[in-house]
Amino acid sequence: MASDGARKQFWKRSNSKVPGSIQHVYGAQHPPFDPLSHGTPGKAAPPAPATPLKAKRPSTFQEFESSTSDAWDAGEDEDELLAMAAESLNTEVVMETAHRVLRNHSQRQERPPPREAPQPRAEPALAPAPGGDLRLVKSVSESHTPCPAESASDTVPLQRSRSLPHSAAGALGGTSDPSTLGSSASSDREASRLDKFRQLITGPHTDLEELRKLSWSGIPKAVRPITWKLLSGYLPANADRRPATLQRKQTEYFAFIERYYDSRNDEAHQDTFRQIFERILFIWAIRHPASGYVQGINDLVTPFFVVFICEHIEEDDADAADVSRVPADALHSVEADTFWCVSRLLDGIQDNYTFAQPGIQMKVRMLEELVSRIDEHVHRHLERHEVRYLQFAFRWMNNLLTRELPLRCAVRLWDTYQAEPEGFSRFHLYVCAAFLLSWRKEILEEGDFQELLLFLQNLPTAHWGDGDVSLLLAEAYRLKFAFADAPSHYKK
Repeated sequence: MASDGARKQFWKRSNSKVPGSIQHVYGAQHPPFDPLSHGTPGKAAPPAPATPLKAKRPSTFQEFESSTSDAWDAGEDEDELLAMAAESLNTEVVMETAHRVLRNHSQRQERPPPREAPQPRAEPALAPAPGGDLRLVKSVSESHTPCPAESASDTVPLQRSRSLPHSAAGALGGTSDPSTLGSSASSDREASRLDKFRQLITGPHTDLEELRKLSWSGIPKAVRPITWKLLSGYLPANADRRPATLQRKQTEYFAFIERYYDSRNDEAHQDTFRQIFERILFIWAIRHPASGYVQGINDLVTPFFVVFICEHIEEDDADAADVSRVPADALHSVEADTFWCVSRLLDGIQDNYTFAQPGIQMKVRMLEELVSRIDEHVHRHLERHEVRYLQFAFRWMNNLLTRELPLRCAVRLWDTYQAEPEGFSRFHLYVCAAFLLSWRKEILEEGDFQELLLFLQNLPTAHWGDGDVSLLLAEAYRLKFAFADAPSHYKK
């Protein structure tokens, strides 16, 4: 009996909480389980010992070994633990719940998006799509169907948006009646915007402030590569200095390759997307030892590479392009340009990728505070079902929504990020808040932890187009206008 008491005391775990203790974070596959809310038939848990254990003198190692030598043998204690586990979890109940959640989620994904009845009021005329034919599938939410055309009339408007400020509506191109907006008028408007871009870019000295204003509502595909290079600070505003800058930066990048990267020079070796990305990320990690490579940085390379490679391919779908068919000089230029533009981007958000990623954790907390101020009902609903913002918003901050949106929409989103001051660091917070609240109706309809987390981690954005992104950005602009310069509104 003494050995049994010693063994029970040895395996007893303390329930007291100490500073720095680990808190449980649950996922959709393993939700928090409350035995009180899941009544399962069975016997009651075994009672605690009637007599308290007496204090003992410190035992020697031989005594400890003899008292615990049979700890892993099958005995009464093991049978008791197995019985407790069988009482706590009923297999049939668990499997039935899991199948129900997955079935409901699948039906919701297959359900077409709701459409509102046509309204007689005017609709906003959306900006031209920024290269809707670019697709590099990375997300489960991205569709494999052909991308919509670059006209705004082919996109499905975002039905969950609220009122927009006049300044944001003006950025979207004003209002007009879709019934009277013909294809010729749309083409004329797109041609006019393209001419404005070319006049700014080809001038002796580009007015970057004016270029940002023009780029906020989307950049035409024909001028997007050079516009991104200018807005990111990679190319100078002075047109005469650009060729020399490109040559110097490309030479510098490939000097890094020769010095640090062990290239394979065999004849059978050919560059692919993966090998080019590998070199870019390797050189960046070597030059930034405080960060190194962090999972998720590769997603930030994709939009730049796709935009720059489309200057040299004829395929409408960048994912179907054969990199080996691109001339070597052009491919080297694309690789070097991508590296320097990604470096410029990461310089502004490097605290997102240092040890413990403090920048992302801070932004997730700011998102939680912001949502609690904007829509307390949604915030309380997530809290009531124990869904934490870190479980779904961490990826939004880490990948800048490239995993949540089709690539064509991510490119359009980044047009505005490039044009917005601190777009990737500060404005992205308001975009995430608007993105979350755009699914308000669906979030409030979910009634348990599993379905909420499955929905938030697999948002149905495959049908999204440039019109949806434009409305999302307009709502984010409204939130920024209301909260960015009003600390008393932002904090409780």
